[in-house]
Amino acid sequence: QVQLVESGGGLVQAGASLRLSCAASGRTFSSRGMSWFRQAPGKEREFVGNINWSGGSTYYGESVKGRFTISRDNARNTVYLQMNSLKPEDTAVYYCAAQKGAGLSTIPLGYDYWGQGTQVTVSS
Repeated sequence: QVQLVESGGGLVQAGASLRLSCAASGRTFSSRGMSWFRQAPGKEREFVGNINWSGGSTYYGESVKGRFTISRDNARNTVYLQMNSLKPEDTAVYYCAAQKGAGLSTIPLGYDYWGQGTQVTVSS
């Protein structure tokens, strides 16, 4: 079993940066791919990006490509989401999720453990 706790959200102005953290507990963390999703009010959960078990491979959604970076530190059981050049449309609750089984998915059904989410609000 994996437990995930996100932190680092907040209110920032457009153009600012934030770094989110996702602290994991559980023996299987270092063998799992991890993803970040986000959900704005009234919208479906959106794929932000993922990272494989070793950190050697990442993939991003089109809306964040070039601005967001995912990394992980398996020694600390933590995944990070560095968000630069934030825009008002990035406002959402951000969730980290642990991949179900092998591979990396871009849809929520591919993940079996989720954090509680952290709010990011970007003002214009």
